[in-house]
Amino acid sequence: MKVIQFTVPVANEGSVVIQEDILPYFYNYLHRHQEAQITLVLKGEGTLVIGNYTQAFKAGEVYMIGPNQPHMFKGDPKYFENLQEKNIHAIHIFFDIKFFEKHLSFPELETVKKFVTNLPGSLQLPEGHPVANDLIVQISRLTGLDRLIRFFNLLQYFSSAVVNWKGLSTGFTQQYYTESEGIRMNDIFQYTIENFSEQISLVKIASIAHMTSHSFCKYFKKHTRKTYLSFLNEIRINEACKELLHGDSKSISEIAYATGFNSAITFNRVFKKVIGMSPSEYIRACKFKAS
Repeated sequence: MKVIQFTVPVANEGSVVIQEDILPYFYNYLHRHQEAQITLVLKGEGTLVIGNYTQAFKAGEVYMIGPNQPHMFKGDPKYFENLQEKNIHAIHIFFDIKFFEKHLSFPELETVKKFVTNLPGSLQLPEGHPVANDLIVQISRLTGLDRLIRFFNLLQYFSSAVVNWKGLSTGFTQQYYTESEGIRMNDIFQYTIENFSEQISLVKIASIAHMTSHSFCKYFKKHTRKTYLSFLNEIRINEACKELLHGDSKSISEIAYATGFNSAITFNRVFKKVIGMSPSEYIRACKFKAS
């Protein structure tokens, strides 16, 4: 696997930096930067990793990622099997919270300042906010002062019109990996996401990290506050959720085996632990929500 720089710098083009990706696949390496990030996924799906948290992502969703939070949008394997030029489309907005905290001294911006400076890690915008999506697209088309003003409009909307943000955290906020730790964790996450359907032994995943099994268990628990099996099961359940809702009419048992579980009983137990309901209840809840 290619070793990359873990801390990814953001180009210095102003207070608000835009990056629009129209590519064969998402930038799928664990990375971080001192700037906070707002991402609108316009096309594509896969698995999102933020620190020790994982979940599926899809088109239409908006995420706010806190500064120095290791994260990765890992695209669905289908994008690597069929490398089309425009498989995915995402707009990323980068901004330095410390800079805004220092310069947002106008009383009219007090609500915005409070929202930005008290950002609790990373968040997902709840469904039903097309105004935010439209503002992000508008910001990406503007430059200079016009971009900055519209960005304030977006933050004002976030701070005053949005409730019930979804927190993307499992309660462990100390994610300040060193460069070498970031590369090692990237290798672990990448291998897991790409091979979750197989029976990954502790010996195998430890070898990916170039460690003994005992050392790996301690290392992974120290850096994520969860066991490797818990992390692996979360990846599997994320994929199972997609299969349950958008699969090709597979039974629950078939999905259980396809996502790496050795029995339907184990699958149901782990699914309920991770999601909070059984697979059947999850399907009914999602169908009710969509109706």
